[in-house]
Amino acid sequence: MYTILICDDERDIVSALKIYLQAEGYRTLSAYTGKEALKILQQEEVHLVLMDIMMPQMDGISAMAELRKQYNLPVILLTAKSEDSDKILGLNVGADDYITKPFNPVEVLARVRSQLRRYIILGGKEEKEERFRYRIGGIELDDKAKEVFLDGERINLTPTEYEILKLLMQHPDEVLSPKEIYRQVWNDAPYGAESTVAVHIRHIREKIEINPAEPRYLKVVWAQGYKLESGKHELKKTDT
Repeated sequence: MYTILICDDERDIVSALKIYLQAEGYRTLSAYTGKEALKILQQEEVHLVLMDIMMPQMDGISAMAELRKQYNLPVILLTAKSEDSDKILGLNVGADDYITKPFNPVEVLARVRSQLRRYIILGGKEEKEERFRYRIGGIELDDKAKEVFLDGERINLTPTEYEILKLLMQHPDEVLSPKEIYRQVWNDAPYGAESTVAVHIRHIREKIEINPAEPRYLKVVWAQGYKLESGKHELKKTDT
């Protein structure tokens, strides 16, 4: 049973989300401020967090930033339509996705399932996934161990960052549009794909590039999308 922490200062929203999620078999925990959420994370094993942005004492953005110092579990932000800039800020500090209020229960459940699946696979708890080892230059992705190495040093990626990098490594030198990346990684219609994907691409660059401003691998193709450039490097794909 997976545990989901719901953090929102509106108790009616927390209650409604608990009903939807518990009906699907999830265990839920409740918090009403960012500080409460961080305290619960220290005490309980949590697999996913649903986090409101606008909250008293400690807002969702601040809580998100603190959370990412210790945890790689997926976080989905709950945002109002008027909080577009906050959505981007949330992605910048490490959120994996966001849901706009008022939300559709079907959408909430679909996004929760998608993020949990990615997280559990990354944690090595799913055994039926096809496994390969990919290598481009100094980047090596071990899809069995769900680990990424840069020049022999392990780098930490969030579940979403891992899936984007894996997708790009599966298509070396091929330009993938933000919409295509969003469709394949989020398994959802690519509404708002450009800004969401761009934030995650920037995070990946910061982790795999010596100088993110002059990337060796992860390139932008203006008005088209992104590609992982192999150059003269060999891409290896082997069964493990």
